[in-house]
Amino acid sequence: MGDRDRDRAARQRALCVEDDGGVAEEEEEEEESGGDERAEARIQLQSDYADDAEGARGGGGGGEGGGGGRSSLCPPACCVAARAQKAAGDDAGKPKTCPGLGLFYALLSTVFFSIIAVLVKSIQGVHAIEISAIRCFFQMLFTLPLLIYHKTGFLGPRDKRVYLVLRGLIGSNAMILLFYAVQQMPLADATVIMFSNPVFTSLLAWIFLKERCTIWDCVFTVFTISGVLLIARPPFLFGEQRRGIEGNYGNHLKGTIAAFAGAIGAAFTFVVLRKMGKSVHYYLSVWYYAVIGFVECIIAVSVLGEWKIPYCGRDRWLLMLIAVLGIAGQTFLTKALQIEKAGPVALMRTLDVVLAFIFQFIFFNRAPTMWSLGGALCVVVSTSGVALQKWYSNSRKS
Repeated sequence: MGDRDRDRAARQRALCVEDDGGVAEEEEEEEESGGDERAEARIQLQSDYADDAEGARGGGGGGEGGGGGRSSLCPPACCVAARAQKAAGDDAGKPKTCPGLGLFYALLSTVFFSIIAVLVKSIQGVHAIEISAIRCFFQMLFTLPLLIYHKTGFLGPRDKRVYLVLRGLIGSNAMILLFYAVQQMPLADATVIMFSNPVFTSLLAWIFLKERCTIWDCVFTVFTISGVLLIARPPFLFGEQRRGIEGNYGNHLKGTIAAFAGAIGAAFTFVVLRKMGKSVHYYLSVWYYAVIGFVECIIAVSVLGEWKIPYCGRDRWLLMLIAVLGIAGQTFLTKALQIEKAGPVALMRTLDVVLAFIFQFIFFNRAPTMWSLGGALCVVVSTSGVALQKWYSNSRKS
């Protein structure tokens, strides 16, 4: 009895060791006998996968007889490796974008637009509407071959023509108002007020496009209006403190109103472009802008009797240079938005204000006043805040 109890206890201990994950004699025998079978099965699967891959490269036929009746299992590790190699090959085939190229394009567009403002300010004796007409004319000449090359047509999609006409009318009026403001007031002040359009774009998008409007948009709007008031300095708020105003205060006030209206017009233009979406080619939008602007400017100049040929040959070359730089600035800005996110591009565009103050001091020998610097600070803070807010919200969504 004692020997039987001891044997029974030994078998129970062996079973407990097997249940706890130990290595028992029966498992060792199974591993020794099954190891060869598993190795053969693994080799068979790999050979089947290799045969399938060769068949796929050869046209998916199958064997020599063309039956292709053998179906093989694909090991997950091999699938992952194959996908990784394919993705690496696709990435290698794509052209790599240079880091910072979008911001460099945005910088170029900012410099070109700032130079245009300086040239408009430099030309004497030519009305702002006539300068706009000449720019639209040359813009038509440069855009026409691009439309033919891209085969976009001249009218655009039927359901988008109303928006294209609105884009042309509002955009050309915004350009005329900006040129008029530059002629009537200091260059930096006109640029600062015109640069406030991103804040109004957010408000108009909330009204017409039902986009979300936050409390920060209202705060930035208050900052922008405060900056405009610091630059305009209306007598009912600032009394007779008119130091640093170019010419008489009446022209300064006209320029302020024109720049403010131009900023709202530019904001409306952005809303219309956003409404059209990407279904309309960019050059077609520029074509409507140039054609409608040219017709409108010709009618306005004829009614006002302000059509004059510049007496100086230098001014004639400057007018053509304004048109060329306008096309280049719009092209680089579009390419920047295609490569880089809108937030960094908008922040880079704030350099337009800095360049306006620098060019005003260098070319026109006018130092900025504390009122102008305070207004510029309010506008730059508000527009930068709008850009950072949109950038942050889009990053969270993505």
